[in-house]
Amino acid sequence: MSAILSADDLNDFISPGVACIKPVETLPTQADYNPYEVTTEDKVQAQNPAPASISLTDCLACSGCVTSAEAVLVSLQSHTEVLNTLDTYSPLDVRYLLDSKNGVVNGHAPPARDAKLFVASVSPQVRASLAATYGISERKAGFMIEQFLSGSQGLRIGGQHKNGFSYVVDTNQLRQACLVLGAEEVADSIANKSKPRPVLTSACPGWICYAEKTHPHILPHLSGLKSPQALSGTLLKSVLSRTLGIAPSQIWHLAVMPCFDKKLEASREELTDRWWQSSDAIDAPVRDVDCVITSREMLSLAEARGVQLSQLPFEPLSSSERPPFPDSRISNFLFPKPRRPTEQSPTAGSSGGYLYHIIATEQARNPGSTISVQRGRNADVVEYSLLSASGKTLMKCARYYGFRNIQNLVRKLKPPKQSKLPGAARRMAASANMGSDYAYVEVMACPGGCTNGGGQIKVDDVVSILPQTRGEKVVNTASPQSQKEWLRRVDEAYYSADSDEDGQMDGDVLMTNGNGCENGHVESVHVNGFGGKGDKTQLINGVDAGEVHDFLNHWSNVVGVPLEKLAYTTFRQVESDVGKDKPGKVLDDTARIAQIAGMSGGGW
Repeated sequence: MSAILSADDLNDFISPGVACIKPVETLPTQADYNPYEVTTEDKVQAQNPAPASISLTDCLACSGCVTSAEAVLVSLQSHTEVLNTLDTYSPLDVRYLLDSKNGVVNGHAPPARDAKLFVASVSPQVRASLAATYGISERKAGFMIEQFLSGSQGLRIGGQHKNGFSYVVDTNQLRQACLVLGAEEVADSIANKSKPRPVLTSACPGWICYAEKTHPHILPHLSGLKSPQALSGTLLKSVLSRTLGIAPSQIWHLAVMPCFDKKLEASREELTDRWWQSSDAIDAPVRDVDCVITSREMLSLAEARGVQLSQLPFEPLSSSERPPFPDSRISNFLFPKPRRPTEQSPTAGSSGGYLYHIIATEQARNPGSTISVQRGRNADVVEYSLLSASGKTLMKCARYYGFRNIQNLVRKLKPPKQSKLPGAARRMAASANMGSDYAYVEVMACPGGCTNGGGQIKVDDVVSILPQTRGEKVVNTASPQSQKEWLRRVDEAYYSADSDEDGQMDGDVLMTNGNGCENGHVESVHVNGFGGKGDKTQLINGVDAGEVHDFLNHWSNVVGVPLEKLAYTTFRQVESDVGKDKPGKVLDDTARIAQIAGMSGGGW
């Protein structure tokens, strides 16, 4: 359900002679054989067919990338579901819960038994997409989103209960934890061989779905870390349920993400409270992320509520509209004042900068070393090398975006077949080392990375919302504008996130090494949040590892759960059922799908 199934991006993945990213192992016998049907990547068509056409129904029918059951799970997560939930449940008043612990209610009414606390997390790629759409900075787009989700002029203008979201979290804050833990995971894999080389990113659900269904030999390489979306869900549900004394089911978490595959991630049974709650829990598992909508669906959500996003204030919520977070130390980490910038540059990439942070961390351990960047066979393949002062290669990493490139990567990592031919052993050894030169590979399903997610706003969508934009901020679409040019604008908004004119960091004293972050680190004096002892601490890629660990340890202590259960997850091989006999196939498919869709825990 990502860009791989988007008509706009179809030609990048499906073309004559190119196999589907989910090869079909076996196919039932068909009387009317279709020569254009997607097939295994091993087969080569004997003739040159006409341009391929493929639809969502075709993909669902092959039970490959997205099964029909998964499609139901995805369809349940939409802007309509957000409105229905907001309009069905009464709000859970955080201020009442906090004050009632002290015996003071301050006039707040007690919440109803079925009341819910609404929380949200928003990715920086979504803000960049909206910033390009409305011709504003990424920072102002963030204010606009917060005003829409939480402010009095946003979602709260309608519905039976006038509900909005009490907390809106930037996933960049939890990404810092992913970056720090990811760098340590790679260092451990090198020093202790805890994982086979290379370690592969696990934050892209489209890539994970592909690996689990088609290449089980890849699974040992996957990073065990949760994605920022999943980590945000675990954090919000665990901390709020413990500190406020409510059940995780009373917390409803919305994630606003750039791709549809994030809906599948939210449905994984590993990402529920069952994995971090006590093992003797008997209640149905509760998802850490209840619903995912995309950038385009946010436009639909605003339209359905009758809100013009461009007319909302481009400024932070007032203190009266923002309830206090129940834990002040975690609040300082989630809502820092001021926000510390992380490295968001073309060198770091448009998908969170995992690779860049890992190699910059290793660079900080090797004074005098430099990072060499070399483009591969196309713009979505980039190799990074960390070179010592004498020119010795200390570490090699790579970035592979888009399924065409991913297929090349997994082929390199595929175990060679046994052969008794002369020289086979030597060739097998050489083949086995083709992909192990890298210590880490950042893998993303979408060409161009997360800013090009399938749920992002397309250039054609902008025309329909132009009447809602403010005159001086209208994005010029009068002349023909390609999707490539539009993506350049989105990337520009993403990379300039921390350098716009109103993004000053008052109160945070920075002392650079003379050339910014080009050498991978700066020094900082903390003024708030964790690590606020006034001592100088090394920052790598704008991230303080000590501060992150203090936050993670505090979180673990607050909820009484080991960090391994909170921050890490597992992956498993998924067997395809294409062409195989299934019990109750004739009459029970609909019931089976409905049963899966109704499960709180979901699953692939």
